[in-house]
Amino acid sequence: MTKSYNPKDPFFKKAKQEGLRARSAFKIQEIADRLKLYRKGMAILDLGAAPGGWLQILARIVGPSGKVVGIDLQPIRGMGPNVKTAVLDIYAPDLDEKLRELHDGAFDAITSDMAPKTTGIKATDEARSIALAEHALALCSRLLRPGGSFVAKVFEGSGFEDYLREAKKQFDQVKLIRPEATRGRSFEIYVVGIGFRAAQAPQAPAEPANG
Repeated sequence: MTKSYNPKDPFFKKAKQEGLRARSAFKIQEIADRLKLYRKGMAILDLGAAPGGWLQILARIVGPSGKVVGIDLQPIRGMGPNVKTAVLDIYAPDLDEKLRELHDGAFDAITSDMAPKTTGIKATDEARSIALAEHALALCSRLLRPGGSFVAKVFEGSGFEDYLREAKKQFDQVKLIRPEATRGRSFEIYVVGIGFRAAQAPQAPAEPANG
């Protein structure tokens, strides 16, 4: 079951001091710092974005010329001018259409801190986490530009190795990171894909030669 925040947690205290909405902001900050994935002017899609901690970090990195789109099943209160948010279900059939209203074009990066509602049953929680991560990875084929990057939280366990193999098929590099801000007893890890290999669009048949 989900545990309440510990007010003595140094990352919780630091987030409060810095005006960040969640301690998890330090996880994407560490990933960004270590791998240099993001730069000014980029367009980033953040899945499972509430309450907005990752959005705050990403918006700061991409700057005024960039754009961050955050979606979640829960509403996200007002962010900065380079952030757009919406209440959207990643499984909704009109997801792509709704996203185009927020950003017309492919994204340079997709991030996901999505996690299932935990039950305390390890196998169940792992399976639900993998299912979310698999769907986030599948969205790359429709929403991520060639060469783009991907970050997703996954609970290690049954199905994790298969997920990792699939990620390696789609990205030039795949790295595993367990940020310092991850709680000690957590079995979450972040899968990072770098250099998205977009599938080539099928070529139109050649026109028949005249004569």
